[in-house]
Amino acid sequence: MAQALSFEFLTAGQIQFGRGKVGAGLAPQIMTLGVPVMVITGGSGLRHAGTRALVDALAPVLQVAIAAEPDLKTIEGAVMRARGAGVACVVAIGGGAVIDAGKAIAALIPAPHPALRYLEVVGEGRALDAAPLPFVAIPTTAGTGAEVTKNAVISVPEHQRKVSLRDARMLPDLAIIDPSLCDGTGRAQTMMSGLDALTQVIEPYLCTRANPFTDALCRDAIPRAVSGLRRLSDAFDRGGDDPMARDDMALASVIGGLALANAGLGAVHGLAGPAGGYLAQHGLICARLLVPVLLANEARAESPALRGRFSDLRAWMGDAFGVSAEMAFEALARFIEGQNLPRLGQAGLPADKIDQIAQAAASSSSMKANPVDLTASDLTEILREAL
Repeated sequence: MAQALSFEFLTAGQIQFGRGKVGAGLAPQIMTLGVPVMVITGGSGLRHAGTRALVDALAPVLQVAIAAEPDLKTIEGAVMRARGAGVACVVAIGGGAVIDAGKAIAALIPAPHPALRYLEVVGEGRALDAAPLPFVAIPTTAGTGAEVTKNAVISVPEHQRKVSLRDARMLPDLAIIDPSLCDGTGRAQTMMSGLDALTQVIEPYLCTRANPFTDALCRDAIPRAVSGLRRLSDAFDRGGDDPMARDDMALASVIGGLALANAGLGAVHGLAGPAGGYLAQHGLICARLLVPVLLANEARAESPALRGRFSDLRAWMGDAFGVSAEMAFEALARFIEGQNLPRLGQAGLPADKIDQIAQAAASSSSMKANPVDLTASDLTEILREAL
């Protein structure tokens, strides 16, 4: 007898998508959530006139720059500043690391205990004792989908790990996805972010916790993302840009966030967590692991249902690359190689640590949703292929 269908679906309080959404009317909307406002940006600040105008319109405002991947010390320092300023709302404008930092800061400002009480893996992993402050996410890259997820990834250098602070109440109250904020992003950043977005619509489609809602989203987003990446690559080859492809990648990114938050991920992200303790570029890790993980999972796929999903994936990719389904993953591998991204070893992942990374990945939360069982030895071999 078939098992009764059962699932939950959570997302941001409100999602606004479209070019021009970061406009004149946004500041008053944000300020209804609370003032003073804390604005978290990347280390290079705000490069778009629209985001600069937005911050100028938020008053009073405390602005904090996160120079790199957020680590625990940086987060704790920002929390202390926010408490001292009486911050009542947090806004993050930037890539996934900035948005994760904002989520963590908004969650920890009201928390009565130190952060390690709530952090997974390296801490106690307890639920938050108090609801986070209102939080607004405005992504400027198309990749992580962090604007619609319920966790924040934080680096803990002393443990050489990236771990999550996680609570359903950390979902942003407002997510503003304005694809124009991605216009002009360089090739390497575009492709690393975009291949992360692609990974995050593929893994939820294949994972053990896929459900009809996430399936519907991923079936649209997978071919959209592959096509968008190919069109952007062609535009870079011509020395230009492609705004419609940027729109498609921004949509694929937010769909990936929705899917992973409500279904799960798999071995790529299972490996990316511990690998991220040695190499900060999450998108690069995903780009280099995606094809080896797909091939390893497909080789062990036994159920007709899972094999059918791999057939779907091959058909969508084959159509996008103009090749047969049988050659689809090879075409994806060639495409990734053609973007001039470094291999993981070239980028700084130490070869003598891959066994240790594989062991840590084998017990990660993302690995629990992988569609097949992969041993630590399998994971070591995947990493070796990506070095």
